[in-house]
Formats: sequence, C-alpha cells, structure tokens
Amino acid sequence: MTQAPPLLTDPPQRIIVRMPNWLGDLVMATPLLADLRSHWPNAEITAMCQGILGSVIHQDPHIDRVLNFKHPKGYLNHQAYQDIVAPLKQRCYDLGILLTNSFSSAYWFWRGKVRHRLGYARHGRSLLLNHPIPFPPEGKNQHLVITYKMLLKPLGIPISQIAPSLYLTSGEQQNAKERLASYGWRDSDFLIGVNPGAAYGSAKCWLPPRFKELTHRLLDHSPPLKILFFGDQAGVPLVEEICSGFSDRVINLAGQTTLRELMALIQGCHLFLTNDSGPMHVSSALGVPLIALFGSTSDVTTGPYKGGHVIHKHLPCSPCHRRECPIDFRCMTRIEVAEVYETIQLFMARHRRAKAFALSKSHS
Repeated sequence: MTQAPPLLTDPPQRIIVRMPNWLGDLVMATPLLADLRSHWPNAEITAMCQGILGSVIHQDPHIDRVLNFKHPKGYLNHQAYQDIVAPLKQRCYDLGILLTNSFSSAYWFWRGKVRHRLGYARHGRSLLLNHPIPFPPEGKNQHLVITYKMLLKPLGIPISQIAPSLYLTSGEQQNAKERLASYGWRDSDFLIGVNPGAAYGSAKCWLPPRFKELTHRLLDHSPPLKILFFGDQAGVPLVEEICSGFSDRVINLAGQTTLRELMALIQGCHLFLTNDSGPMHVSSALGVPLIALFGSTSDVTTGPYKGGHVIHKHLPCSPCHRRECPIDFRCMTRIEVAEVYETIQLFMARHRRAKAFALSKSHS
C-alpha cells in the first residue's frame, strides 16, 4: 500500500503547535516537538501554551520560543485579540498543529491567519481546519503519545520511537540539591517523592489514610529515608492531612513549588509514588523510577510512557474516566498498603544493589 503524498509541497518556515492544557498531556506531547525539529531542522517552531504550562518546556531544545496566553472569556474581546490573535498574525505562521480538540483552539488559529491548520476533526471544527484529520479508531486503545504523533503522518513524518522528555538547567538541579540539604537530606538517605492528588478528580486518587499508613510503615521499617509530599494549591489540605503528626523525615511541599522547582525536586528522588497525574508523567519523562496507582483511568492510553511499575486492578467498571466514583471506589480500595509497601521495598533493594555495585567498580 503506497503512502499518500504529504499535505505540504514546501517545507514550512514557521510552525506553531497548540500544546495540550493539562500538565500530563503536555509532557506526553513533547515527542511531537522533537519529531518536527528532526524533520524540519531549519523551521522556526513555537509552542503555544495556556497559563503557566509554558514554563515546563521553555528549556526544550527542539523549540525556538513559547507563546504563553490566558484563555479568554469570549471570542470577541480585546484581550483575546492582544494575547492570541495579534501574536499569531505577527509571526505569519504557515503551519499550525492543534493537539487540543476544542473548537476555540481552531478558531484562534483561523483568526490568526495560520496558513495550514491541521488537527483532529472533532467538536464541529472541521470548517476551521483546512487539514482536518479523522480521529483514529485505535485512539481509544493506544497510548496518547502515539495518537499525538499520528497527527504528523499526513505531513510525511512517520511515527518515531522518541519518548517524552523534559529539560532542566544545571542551576535548577543545583538549587534543588541545596533545598533538599536544607531539609536535612544526606547522600545516604533514600528519597521518595509522593504525589497523593490528581487535578482531574478524586476518582484517580488512592485513599489518604492509606498514604498515611504507608508513610508510617516506611518510617518504621525501612533504612534511612526521607519522603517528600507534593501537591498544587488545591491539594494543600489533602497533603496536610496526610503529613500531620510525622517527624521532619516527612516534608510537605504542597503549594510550595513552581512547576520548574517541582520538576527539579522530582528528578532528585530515587523513587516517585503517584496516582495517575501530571507529576507522574513528569517523573517518567525525567527517567525517575516510578510506581503509579491507577483506578478510574487507563494505563494503556495514559500510563507512564517510559515504563515504571503500574498497580491497576483492571476491574469490569474500570476505566470509567469519571471525576468521582458513583459506587464503592473498588478500583482504589483493592490496592492494599501492603502491596505498595512491598513494591517500594523491591525498588529500594534494587537501588542498594546498584549503589553497592557502583562502589565496588570505583574501588576496583
């Protein structure tokens, strides 16, 4: 079967990519940026990001700039024109790729006179796209990273093996080490990062009392370690509830980090325990060993792309993709503290063996 000719007859000079609005989805979209840069090394590539998400990828070597914007309250107000339409018109983009599925994102590309507008034909926006792509039927049963990459096939760019990646500066890494040292962390300590929340809803979250019980067990029966709890501003009460009553070996960082600081601190961890969430994908993209707890969502479509240990009971009602469980939350209650604790112990033993091997090699 012969492949259809690419949509563009000439290489684009300026490309803009409308990045996803959720942290995890944004991370899963980063391979597409690398694929574009590999295929068109001389093109100017802009990543368009909502809110503060642009900070996550502003060090990505595959893009030239980040266009940050606030989502407007209406389609015709002056602020929307200033923040979105005017910058698009000014750069005269000849290719725009929409990784969001909304009508509004296609509308802004159309108003901003992006010449070639390519995206999945969803939510009635096909008339605004001069290259609407049918959503692949396999999209519900494959990883979202692949679904994003499939958008590039009509451009003549094959699906690559590139995985999500994030980039930190040496200064950011050093600042994270100094911050950890200020909490009393030593090189001999095993550092576990924990993310007990999830922005999408409570149905994705393991029970807070189980995070607390697990923390007690780790502190009582494990070698020297420290546990960092992460969370956004909305998750502050949850993390405070879990962390209350523990010694300074448990550090509550909920609401106390920027996205860049979160990335650097996660990279400093020896292990990251998390629900299906944006920080899970950050950990995976940074190559940090990972335990991910899944319930209402699918680890096939949105699991950690670079691997990691997934605990998912795969019940008949899961994945339901609901924000809140309408029944008895069995997908998460069946994940026992003992199972998670034993899995962490396996990671810790593996870390000790690797450390001992490295030490023996350095002395040989």
